[in-house]
Parts: sequence; C-alpha cells; structure tokens
Amino acid sequence: MDIIFYHPTFDTTYWLNELSKQIPGANVRAWKRGDNQPADYALVWHPPVEMLQGRELKAVFALGAGVDSILSQLNAHPEMLPMTTPLFRLEDTGMGLQMQEYAVSQVLHWFRRFDDYQLQKQAACWEPLADYHREDFTIGMLGAGVLGSKVAESLQAWGFPVRCWSRSRKSWPGVESFAGHEELGAFLRGTRVLINLLPNTAETVGIINKKLLEQLQTGGYVLNLARGVHLIEDDLLAALDSGKLKGAMLDVFSREPLPAESPLWKHPRVAMTPHIAAVTRPAEAIDYIARTIAQLEAGINPGGQVDRELGY
Repeated sequence: MDIIFYHPTFDTTYWLNELSKQIPGANVRAWKRGDNQPADYALVWHPPVEMLQGRELKAVFALGAGVDSILSQLNAHPEMLPMTTPLFRLEDTGMGLQMQEYAVSQVLHWFRRFDDYQLQKQAACWEPLADYHREDFTIGMLGAGVLGSKVAESLQAWGFPVRCWSRSRKSWPGVESFAGHEELGAFLRGTRVLINLLPNTAETVGIINKKLLEQLQTGGYVLNLARGVHLIEDDLLAALDSGKLKGAMLDVFSREPLPAESPLWKHPRVAMTPHIAAVTRPAEAIDYIARTIAQLEAGINPGGQVDRELGY
C-alpha cells in the first residue's frame, strides 16, 4: 500500500512516522513536485492539482473538518479527481471537544454579562447588572453536522434551550429541529444566540446577512465558528451599531489574516480569535485515518465520506 502526504504547514516527518506505525506495511511518503509514482491513498490540504491529477486512488483524505478548499479546486479543475474517487474529511478527531470548549465559554461569557462588565470596567463604572434567565437565552445552531451535534450537547448540559437548523430535520434528544428555507424564519425568531457551524457551499455563502440578522431576537448575539464567507461583515456591524445585536464573537473572516484596516478590530462589541476554534489534533487524526483505511481495505463503508454534490 502506497500513501502520499501533502500539507504546507504540518510537521511532515511526524506525520510520516506516525502513519507508518499505525498502518504496518504501508509505504508513506511526502509528495513533491514531479512525483508521479503510484499511490493508493492521498492525505492532503490545499494540494497542487498535479498531485492528484491522473492517479487511480482508492480514496483522498482532506486533513481538516472542512473540504471547501479542495472542492473549490475541483470546480476549477474537475480533471484533478474523478467523481468516483471517495473523498473523506476529518469528522471529529478532537475538533468536537475544542468546539464545545469555545462555544460554552463564549455563551457563558454573554449569559453572565461579562461583556457588559468589561465595558463598565473601562468606564470605571461599578454597577451590578440584572441577571439573564436561561429560559430566555435560546441557542440556535445554524448547521447540524457532527460538530454541531457536539456543541448542542454541551450547551444542553448547562440548561440552555437549544434548537438547530439544517437542510434536513434532526432527531437530537431535547433539541428543537428546523429544516429547509421555509422554516428558517421560525428558527431565527426564537433564537437569542446564533452559532454558525454551516458547511461552506454555494447556498451558504453570505447567508448571515441583513435579512437574517433582522429576524433574530433584539439584543441577540452571533458566534461564527464556520467560515468567514458565511457572514456579511458590514451587515453585522450595522446590526451591532443599531442595537439589534448586542455582541459578536468571530473566529473566521472573509479575509485571513484580517486586514489592519478592518473596522472589526476596533468595534467594542466584537470579540475575535485568529481561526483557532478547532484545529487538527495529529494523533487523533492519524488514528482516524488509519482506522478508515483499514475499513476501506476490508470492504467496509466508513463514515466521513463527503458528498461532493452537496459540498460536505
């Protein structure tokens, strides 16, 4: 079995060594330009077209939860990978726990009004504020995939009402489910905190816009953990300035790194992190890849395969 690996920033030596340990007998090599030797599997992140083009691969693994980067390449270069070649994403591999930590910490930050107290501190103002109540603090999950289910579960443990919206209806215990565009408005009108975990597809680009934000509860919050292209940043700023929204926490942006001239940097109601909400944990990712390859070799259909027509 031959496996080729390419990632522009990962520690290649570590990955090659650990993959060789986890998949005995496999010949694992770092792909370099000009390498057209046979391969059975490819592990990639932002791969050059020539790495995959013309190969008869059993499967390709995207080294992250999102696959939009490779799908955008396939749209421009459909010859890069036949539709019959399975494409897998890292379904969790430690990202679920990281997303839970991030979402719970931020929701509690808003719920306990720490954002307001921080503004009071800057104004040298000492004034206890009225408590919020959990029953009035409904969390709406925009996107209901593997990571969304993990985040919803963690927020339920804190007693918050949780709802989700996705393409198809979910049956998560204790979570109110909305599906399709015809139910998006009802989902939004009952939501106080909107958490975005949508996949990046043609249908979801720009979905968090003025029209959507106007339907949220007044004084609501937006937490974007998915992709920057989902959010119209100017519409978010306008909603914050008008008082429609009370706060936003952003981990992803339409341009990364965020340009120094962006007004998001200076807005008092916007908090930010540099796309770190959930990163690939090598040991867990390698374990998942090794297990999935073993299943494929045994003729078993594993989870995590991407529907290239849907984009996730």
